[in-house]
Amino acid sequence: MAGNARRLEGDYRELRESFDADPLVQIMPLGTAPFDKYRIAYIGVPSLRQNQKGQPMRVDSTVVDLTLPAGYPKLPPIAKTAGGDIVFHPNFNAEKICIADFWSPGFRLVDVVRKIGAMLQYTDYNIESPLNFVAAAWTQEHLHELPLANHSFGTGSVDVELS
Repeated sequence: MAGNARRLEGDYRELRESFDADPLVQIMPLGTAPFDKYRIAYIGVPSLRQNQKGQPMRVDSTVVDLTLPAGYPKLPPIAKTAGGDIVFHPNFNAEKICIADFWSPGFRLVDVVRKIGAMLQYTDYNIESPLNFVAAAWTQEHLHELPLANHSFGTGSVDVELS
C-alpha cells in the first residue's frame, strides 16, 4: 500500500476514534476508501453569518467540506463551508478557510477539525492576515463579545497548534 493511502486510512481511523462519541461534530467521509473528502457538521457550535442587512448574526450549526489534495500531507487540506454558507470570520471567505499560515505534513487531520471548530466559535482567529477584512475589523471592535463559546472537540491527545 502506498504511503499516501496509509496516511489516509490512518487519518480516517483517528477521526473516528476522536469524534464518533462527540455530539458536536459529525464526520461524514465522502466517496470510497481510502477517503480524501469529508463533510464535517458542527452541531450546536455557534458561529456568525451576515444577515440581509450585512450585520453578523449567530447561528448554531455549520457544515464544512475538507478535501485532501493529491499532494497531501505535504499540501494542506482544502477547507470551505458547504452549501454556500459563508461564515463571518476573519479567516473564512466564499472560497476557503485559512487553517494554517504554515502547513507541515506532521499536522493531523483531527487537529484541523478541532481548529475549524475553535475558529467557528471565535476562540481562534487571525486578524493580521485575514481573508475577510470586514470580519477582521468587526472582530477587533467586538473583542469584548468573544468568544461565542468555548467547546472542546473530540477525545484523545493534545491539539497541535496550526499556525
